[in-house]
Amino acid sequence: MYVEDTIAAISTAAGEGGVGIVRVSGPDAPSIARRVFRRGSNGDFESHRFYYGSVVDAVTGEAVDEAMAVLMVRPRSYTREDVLEIQCHGGYLVTRRVLELVLAAGARLAEPGEFTRRAFLNGRIDLVQAEAVIDVIRAKTDAALALAQHQRQGRLSQRLDTVMAELRQALALVEAFIDFPEDDIDPAAQDALTVHVRKAAETVGELIAGFDEGRVLREGVAVLIAGKPNVGKSSLLNTLLQEKRAIVTSVPGTTRDIIEEVVNIRGLPLRMIDTAGIRDTEDIVEKEGVRLTLEKIPEADLVLLVIDGSRPLDEDDRMILSALAGKRLILVENKCDLPRAVQIPDELVLMPRVTVSTSRGDGIDELKESIFQTFIHGAAIDSREYVAVSRVRHRDLLSRSTMHLTAFEQGLASGFTLELLAVELRDALAAVGEVTGETTPDDILDVIFDRFCIGK
Repeated sequence: MYVEDTIAAISTAAGEGGVGIVRVSGPDAPSIARRVFRRGSNGDFESHRFYYGSVVDAVTGEAVDEAMAVLMVRPRSYTREDVLEIQCHGGYLVTRRVLELVLAAGARLAEPGEFTRRAFLNGRIDLVQAEAVIDVIRAKTDAALALAQHQRQGRLSQRLDTVMAELRQALALVEAFIDFPEDDIDPAAQDALTVHVRKAAETVGELIAGFDEGRVLREGVAVLIAGKPNVGKSSLLNTLLQEKRAIVTSVPGTTRDIIEEVVNIRGLPLRMIDTAGIRDTEDIVEKEGVRLTLEKIPEADLVLLVIDGSRPLDEDDRMILSALAGKRLILVENKCDLPRAVQIPDELVLMPRVTVSTSRGDGIDELKESIFQTFIHGAAIDSREYVAVSRVRHRDLLSRSTMHLTAFEQGLASGFTLELLAVELRDALAAVGEVTGETTPDDILDVIFDRFCIGK
């Protein structure tokens, strides 16, 4: 429930920094500005104008810090409320002290995501745009950032608006005939109904189809590097990272622990997981490393199964392959700079395979492209027009909408009553509205905004 009081929080990250920002939003923001900020010039605050001065203790008159302040009078602000931002030095104690003075002047500490929630409740942004704000903050690659920015700017919302407009047109037609039960739906009206519903269903279907790519761009993917000892797994990780992150020696079993690093391949964020070599061993520490590796396999979206191309496959390779049954794999044949001795068995011939040399860098670009193509299938993710659904919540609601639209078309063809058809359209419309926030229950909103940081 929206309470029109005044909230405040530190909006910059905790710790040392050049600038720290304390944000205030609500009806008391102007009076708080006058109490805690002493301007270097006379006169009252003008909206959207920066002022140089000092943050002062309203009780003692002590100057706490040199600062800049800007007051943004509603509705031209992030929350569409009166907003005050004080830019002071970025130390932990000084920003904390400024916040304490603001709270003492009449504000209360904001809840996580409360500024963005107010922007949503005040109609400045819809729920899709609000959720995109946190994606902008957490984006790990340029492509993920671009996707989040497109959603924040409202491009996905525009697609959803067209769906809702078509459904409202269809619902209006159905309800018009409900109001005049003596009239049957004539063929022209039925055709119009079908056109509206199919246009909506087509757009929803396109958005659902793009979900997998949108999700991996937003969340990234987990890529496990697996293989027996000394086939070059850690060397492969170092080569992909272009730095010596993992220890590499000629001694089999050097890697005992799990190493995770993020790699960016053409905007696709990969969480690379280097693991201990899998083999039967009596070494207690190595055995623990093998156990951790096997535990990580279910988490992986993709496994790079590394083999030594200069040696025939052996029982350890086959044991690993058995452990990876059912996983999405790319076979990485390493050490192509040495004479080739490996024979690829028939069951692996159709598996995606890349030949590399981690010592010379041969084949690494091909491997990156193979990984990329595993998850991104021709979408122009760097396009300015690229729009995709990237959240499971959105995908599930759109799938629910599709289910009701399918039921509507089947009911229309079967001669169901107009009342039943109207129910299907209303449910489809409500599902899309729950994506944008028009019909989202408060408890779902609580869950969504609790994921935000305080100050955003």
